[in-house]
Amino acid sequence: MALALLANTVATGAALVALILAFGPISGAHFNPAVTLADAWRGGLPWRETPVYIAAQVLGALAGVAAANVMFSEPVFFASQKVREGGAQLFSEFVAAFGLLAVIWGCARLAAGTVAFAVGGYITAAYWFTASTSFANPAVTVARSLSDTFAGIRPVDVPGFIGAQLIGAAAATALFAWLTPLERERRENMAMKTQVIFACVHNAGRSQMAAAFFNTLADSAKVRAASAGTEPANHVHPEVVAVMREVGIDLARATPTRLTHDLAAASHLLVTMGCGEACPVVPGLKRDDWPIEDPKGKPIERARAIRDEIRSRVEQLITAEGWRTPGRR
Repeated sequence: MALALLANTVATGAALVALILAFGPISGAHFNPAVTLADAWRGGLPWRETPVYIAAQVLGALAGVAAANVMFSEPVFFASQKVREGGAQLFSEFVAAFGLLAVIWGCARLAAGTVAFAVGGYITAAYWFTASTSFANPAVTVARSLSDTFAGIRPVDVPGFIGAQLIGAAAATALFAWLTPLERERRENMAMKTQVIFACVHNAGRSQMAAAFFNTLADSAKVRAASAGTEPANHVHPEVVAVMREVGIDLARATPTRLTHDLAAASHLLVTMGCGEACPVVPGLKRDDWPIEDPKGKPIERARAIRDEIRSRVEQLITAEGWRTPGRR
């Protein structure tokens, strides 16, 4: 039994790392309704998209269980008889989900890819230190009720597990909102001072350059800028990092950010650079569109030309609005 559990934990942890790295740039790689609901609660995912995410997660989990059952010559679906009831099991699921969301929120601001390894490592460990073997995922819980193996769960025990998981996820999300007052203060200050948002699709090139030039050239006492993307990438494009280093600006540690309705609404001006209809529409918000070529994958000479065009447009904007730093020409 211990050997089977060890094999299960290693396979699950390794697969999680690989899948999060693969799908993170596309959808955020939630795989988990508890994570999706927590992300929507904190404003990272529009509520209107949340049901679609959850439906996809449940269907994906069911498809995974069906595939596994077929591979091992079992019926496609067959109800589990594995008993998982009682307070100890439910508390284990609370702890498992709480820890998972704590790891996600704690690592979310670190370098791209960190969350994948942190989540994979946590789930691998939580299999062993929880009495329930750390389901920590409502979609997985439903799916595992349809496989009568040592990893399964009786359908009658599923509602209790899901309830404990959602409570644990909510508790971790609330705790991290309270534990990071500096982060809250930073966001509040950004909402008060940030008056310009530069937005593109991946927030890994054009918008990063524009915001960096803007904050270098504009009077910070009057205005600040932020950048965001409708489908944020994992990191800034390497050619962008290279050409910005040439002008003394280091974007190597910049982290692409998702453009939310709330972030756009807190700004005075939204400058779009290729996100088109995907960018939020905020009544009363001043909006401009700069049709600038995406530097991703371009030769270094072309990336430099795009950089210089962005700087020129930023300088014109700052001058026109009277935001230039005193004494700077």
